[in-house]
Amino acid sequence: MITSPWAPPCNSKCVNKYASLMQIPWRVFCKKGCDADGDTWDECIGECDEICYKDPVLKDQQWSAYIDRSPGSAAYSEECFRACISGCGYKFDIPLEKVSQVHSRPPKDPVEEKPHAPVGESSSKISNVVKPPPGEIPTTSA
Repeated sequence: MITSPWAPPCNSKCVNKYASLMQIPWRVFCKKGCDADGDTWDECIGECDEICYKDPVLKDQQWSAYIDRSPGSAAYSEECFRACISGCGYKFDIPLEKVSQVHSRPPKDPVEEKPHAPVGESSSKISNVVKPPPGEIPTTSA
């Protein structure tokens, strides 16, 4: 993909690095690294962490992590982080070796779900339902 001459150099590098059609999402996250508000390399890394990993949106409400707009799965979050860090590296002219040494945060524990009823309890409720004999069930739909 050819970049326009008036595009910011950082964004142009992201376009060149993630030029394939299948890499468009990562190009976007690379550009987010370029456009991050942080004034230092470390602040930019922190912003990439916030962008790419699901965290609760509402304080002390772990369930609200589901409405965070981060990529979602651990693999996508890792790829997002790598792309975003690339953008930060382009923004601050960090050598590729140093950019590749940055480690993303370890995945957090998933949100705990409420336990479901044991199988024995739920099947006992179903067994109380009256079932018609096999010969009386119509084989066609209405």
